[in-house]
Amino acid sequence: MPEERVDGLSNAMAPTAGEAIDPVAMARRDLQKSLPKRFYAEAKAVAQDGAFVVLLDGRVTRTPARNKLALPSLAAAEAIAAEWARQEAVIDPAVMPLTRLSNSAIDGVVGALEATAEEIVKYAESDLVCYRAGEPDALTQAQAEAWDPVLAFARDQLGARFICAEGVIFVAQPESARRAVQDAVAGVVNSGAAAPFALAALNVMTTLTGSALLALAVAHGELTPARAWAAAHVDEDFQMQIWGADEEAMRRRARRWDEMEAAAKLWEFVRQSFGQAVDERPL
Repeated sequence: MPEERVDGLSNAMAPTAGEAIDPVAMARRDLQKSLPKRFYAEAKAVAQDGAFVVLLDGRVTRTPARNKLALPSLAAAEAIAAEWARQEAVIDPAVMPLTRLSNSAIDGVVGALEATAEEIVKYAESDLVCYRAGEPDALTQAQAEAWDPVLAFARDQLGARFICAEGVIFVAQPESARRAVQDAVAGVVNSGAAAPFALAALNVMTTLTGSALLALAVAHGELTPARAWAAAHVDEDFQMQIWGADEEAMRRRARRWDEMEAAAKLWEFVRQSFGQAVDERPL
């Protein structure tokens, strides 16, 4: 791969300050850049040095920080190779969410496992599903139907009992609930080579939904990504029923769904590489 093309592509996919694990912000920025031309004929995933890498015309793809784009899962590497193969005249990072997320995991999360885990846990301290409307009845019912099963999951599978509040006034959650979520996320931190990718995926699902509990429910297979996404938008959907949909907001939501779906896919891909040990931990 010619060096100037590598550098140009790295710049196109590189996060700016504060964006190491925010592929949504990266995608918005990427849309403003001139896109590099496709310079390769073939993209494929192969095993190399105990991991799986993406080759472009036989050369290993590298992240913006010049690290190998190496994954612990063949399925993940194949899915990323497919993103590269789908590029046509130009390489558009905005339609390569798995690549961007994996770059973020390798370049950003690898050196910040504990910080990333703590960011996820902090969401649980003011989790979306714990803040309920007092009225109208149709909204309170919709919230209960979408969010009560998530709280039941947290109680039954994580051992975390959360308190619900009416309105937006902050309510402190029991320390036992926080510790239970922290223990669950610690299981991801301790998942070996898969940890940076799994944490990046869990972090993105958390930030996009505003809920660590929704992200953990997806991670445990309690909710499909689509159901978790719907649960995260109960309030917005209720407002749209009354006032109608805003086209720009819906386009933005569709782009964010692409990131959510990619994060859930990456989670599933790398979770397979956890092995038996994952079943012996909270996650």
